[in-house]
Amino acid sequence: MSDAGPDGPSPEGDPTPVEGPAAARGLRAAIGDDFSFVDAIGGVRGLVESTAPGLVFVVVYVATRALTASLVASLAVAVVAVVVRLVQRTPVTQALSGVLGVGIGVVWALWTGRAQDYFAGGLLANAGYLLAMLVSLAVRWPAVGVVVALLRGESMAWRTDPDKAHERRRFVWATWVMGAVFALRLAVQLPLYWGAEVAALGAAKLAMGVPLFAVALWITWLLVASPGARADRRDRPQPPPR
Repeated sequence: MSDAGPDGPSPEGDPTPVEGPAAARGLRAAIGDDFSFVDAIGGVRGLVESTAPGLVFVVVYVATRALTASLVASLAVAVVAVVVRLVQRTPVTQALSGVLGVGIGVVWALWTGRAQDYFAGGLLANAGYLLAMLVSLAVRWPAVGVVVALLRGESMAWRTDPDKAHERRRFVWATWVMGAVFALRLAVQLPLYWGAEVAALGAAKLAMGVPLFAVALWITWLLVASPGARADRRDRPQPPPR
């Protein structure tokens, strides 16, 4: 149902939004000295937790055409992830948010009786993220730049300082990249949703979820945190001391 937001692997494959505020978690992988696709997807465990419920739902539904059984199976997988974390005494925030996301999809689909509505929340999340990206660009507060500055503990001087115009442009490009991810998901998945193509919709969400978002994070890293980006930032003339 939900999708990976600017924050990290989330839910495309399943309706789980990943823990934490939306633009902070995933972008942490895009501001380090090195980029790791493993970190960007939340590690193997994070990948499994974010995709397994949606995958189980599609498989069971295609095999049985039993909506209730498919929804119960999906929710059970999400709950098991929480139980395993509790037993192992590891942080459960991501797994709990996964249960919440799956729960929303389950309730929505049960209410309407339509299997494709299991994924409706994820489509709405993508539309909301896309709108947020576009609005941030329109008001000249590119979302990626705002989140990166907050994560780095830096000021927002890049917005207005002429000496930081190059940095502002990189943040604008990175925000367009993120916006393109959400727009592409909607362009591909909405027709499948409207056509009630549950299997194709589930497959599209899996393919365009964590993997696609990880690629977007890598491009963002190239723009704002790669050795080339850091060198470009350092090589720019600094304002004279006052």
